[in-house]
Amino acid sequence: MDRPQHYRFHQGDRILPFADSEYEARLTKLRADMAAAGVDACVFTSMHNVAYYSGFLYCSFGRPYACVVTPSESVTFSAGIDAAQPWRRGYGDNITYTDWQRNNYWRAIESVTGSGKVIGFEGDHLSIAQKALLDEFLKPSATKDVAPTTMRQRMHKSAAELDLIRAGANVADVGGYAIKDAIKEGVREIDVAMAGRDAMELEIAKRFPDSEIRDSWVWFQSGINTDGAHNPVTTRKLERGDILSLNTFPMISGYYTALERTMFVGEVDDASRHIWEANVAAHEYGMSLLVPGAKCSDITHKINDFFAERQLLQYRTFGYGHSFGVLSHYYGREAGLELREDIDTVLEPGMVISMEPMLTIPEGQPGAGGYREHDILIINENGNENITGYPYGPDFNVVG
Repeated sequence: MDRPQHYRFHQGDRILPFADSEYEARLTKLRADMAAAGVDACVFTSMHNVAYYSGFLYCSFGRPYACVVTPSESVTFSAGIDAAQPWRRGYGDNITYTDWQRNNYWRAIESVTGSGKVIGFEGDHLSIAQKALLDEFLKPSATKDVAPTTMRQRMHKSAAELDLIRAGANVADVGGYAIKDAIKEGVREIDVAMAGRDAMELEIAKRFPDSEIRDSWVWFQSGINTDGAHNPVTTRKLERGDILSLNTFPMISGYYTALERTMFVGEVDDASRHIWEANVAAHEYGMSLLVPGAKCSDITHKINDFFAERQLLQYRTFGYGHSFGVLSHYYGREAGLELREDIDTVLEPGMVISMEPMLTIPEGQPGAGGYREHDILIINENGNENITGYPYGPDFNVVG
């Protein structure tokens, strides 16, 4: 039997998150950057860049995947276990590599890039071992880290991306309302979380019937479990007076959106209300600062000053917001667009960013727990557009 190193297996109808013109526009911008940098071919290996330039969101499970872009070609590389799904869900060509022989992945890539070329790679993703294999099999004349360039491109959203992100924010709100309805004393965190996740997946299926339904999730935390923003769901039962953290995260074709709210079960004590209202005030102040021309670090310092004036800055636990787009809790992040002291990116129309101040009061102190509000804002010529609809604050979120 002839056992090939790689082959093409294309069947079924192609279904993509965006029109072909959207991917061509992204590739055109990339190729202009490649030409300016003298790069002959880009070998993208991260989930976010493969998805951004092709639409295909891979499931690695220990296998390597890629999207290679040259001046004339765009090709995804996938494992035989996926059959034709990567082709059906990807823009451009697709090549399947086999596992009959070790490193057929790199042999397949070399069949497109050729050897002795200037190769762009993602320095923030490609492992040391895989970089060594790139050098061995592609024999590049030079390699250049293109991750910063692609990140800058992803930070500026197209009209089509903004439409999808708006829809995602709507879906997050649907999950939020389902969670609110599920909250009552004695219910477990996991039960509430499942109600929110199920509502979001049903809404995604209704709005995007041709999409792959995958990766949406909820973090719903209560009591001491609210102290960290990314604490997993548990089986803890809700008690009256508990502080809660609602976090819904719908995923649509690799695009992440989020809704995050502080809540309380049945009643909120005075100390907790004081902290909560202070965080809400910081949230509203922060949103007012998200305008074109504002620098991320300057925004951060202003919110720091706001909390310092109220003797609360020592309870801040992380930055005040981040970009949105092709990202997830297990892959990708546009680190150049975050509201932190060390980020000097200037906000521009077409960027999408959250405002999400969080205060964590240690256990044993009055008002103990984690307080966080989170809205998504699109920067436009006149300021911003808040695309989050679920209300925040004590008037709406003392429930159950």
